[in-house]
Amino acid sequence: MIKVRKFVFNPFQENSFLLYDETGKCILVDMGSYTVDEKKEVLYFIENNRLEPVMIVNTHCHVDHLLGNSFFKNKFKVNTAAHKDDRFILENAVEHGQVFGFEVEEPPETDIYLEEGKDLLFGNSSLEVLHVPGHSPGSVALYSSDDNFIIAGDVLFKGSIGRTDLPGGNYDTLISTIKEKLLTLPPQCVVYCGHGPETTIGEEKENNPFLS
Repeated sequence: MIKVRKFVFNPFQENSFLLYDETGKCILVDMGSYTVDEKKEVLYFIENNRLEPVMIVNTHCHVDHLLGNSFFKNKFKVNTAAHKDDRFILENAVEHGQVFGFEVEEPPETDIYLEEGKDLLFGNSSLEVLHVPGHSPGSVALYSSDDNFIIAGDVLFKGSIGRTDLPGGNYDTLISTIKEKLLTLPPQCVVYCGHGPETTIGEEKENNPFLS
């Protein structure tokens, strides 16, 4: 069984996640930890629960979701994973950070390219990778059918959707992606969003004004 621990980091109130199972293996997803204290919070949880990080994963490569990548890559010597279509965003992370007032350490290059159809494995667990472009060209969502949840990045929010006015964003693509890839999941599926509270597929299918 996969357990999900959420942290809320940086001025953008970005949701970062630690996913772990009974083996103690864990993956760090969208580590937007910016300050020293934010990084220490993750380290404390890892140490206190005797976890072993095996990978750093990005649902997409916008700067607020990868502020901690360099730190945790250096700390744990693990691979980073993201979709190849967001490579150009990753390469411009330092400049994008400056636009928003962040001093960004040059993020590490992607070691593993995530692809739809190739599950993400750690410990005894697996996550289905869904390519969900629209917010960014390389946005992915991580779905656990066994535990009935999905890490959706900035694609779908409670009562809203991801912005599409950043480089590579496309509104029509985003709406199609959500309807074809996410709203077809079970209604009870819990959605862990990149910002804000959790929701469910059923709730968004019924009440999200962008998807009616």
